[in-house]
Amino acid sequence: MTEYRIDDLARAAGTTTRNVRGYQDRGLLPRPARRGRIAIYTDAHLTRLQVINNLLRRGFTIRHISDFLLGIQRGDDLADVLGLNEVVTEPWSTSTSTTMTAADLKELLNTASPVQMERLVEFGLIEPIVDADPPAYQVNDADTIFAYSRLVKLGIPLANISEIHGRVDAEMSGIAATLISSGRRAITDQYSDGWLPQTDSESDWAAELLGELRRAGMISAHNMLNRALDRDMARQLSQYLEASKNDGAE
Repeated sequence: MTEYRIDDLARAAGTTTRNVRGYQDRGLLPRPARRGRIAIYTDAHLTRLQVINNLLRRGFTIRHISDFLLGIQRGDDLADVLGLNEVVTEPWSTSTSTTMTAADLKELLNTASPVQMERLVEFGLIEPIVDADPPAYQVNDADTIFAYSRLVKLGIPLANISEIHGRVDAEMSGIAATLISSGRRAITDQYSDGWLPQTDSESDWAAELLGELRRAGMISAHNMLNRALDRDMARQLSQYLEASKNDGAE
């Protein structure tokens, strides 16, 4: 590990000894080790200085850099440091969850197929509870599982439901990508890709944007799906009745 005196460190980092001391006083730079009256710095100090310099070149203020670095030192994640954690990391799904024994779940879904249970695990709807005795599952989306159980009781095999679920899930992934990309584009159009908030007002704006994107996306997707279901129900009902009329004529 390379060791530096303060003059050497400042030179290697492309800054001044005055800045090095100033960053130390602000808590942005760890205090050096001491050998008698000589301050000894290391590569860790150089790396930290390079980070500070890069952030300054990108227009960040010393106060914002201080909040950022101190937050990281405390173990806060990046979203926390930027004031976006509540919006970014809070799950958008609010599905209810529960636990069920494997036997009860299989009875509910009228299946003894390990393949079908594994498909539900792949979809994230359920997950096995390790070392449970008797064997049990965490049901991550109880609303969906119980909705599917009602379809099963009406005679639709779970295998058919799983196939449809997979196709809809893939379509939803595309819709989600479109919505999130629109939010990202709103930021890149105004700033740049990789931009981070530099002021409290910018952090507030980014947090509000993400929150409103969530709400608008959920409302519009829900209502669009309902309208699409209405349209296709009418279309296929018409086809079904036409086929019934033809069968009757025959």
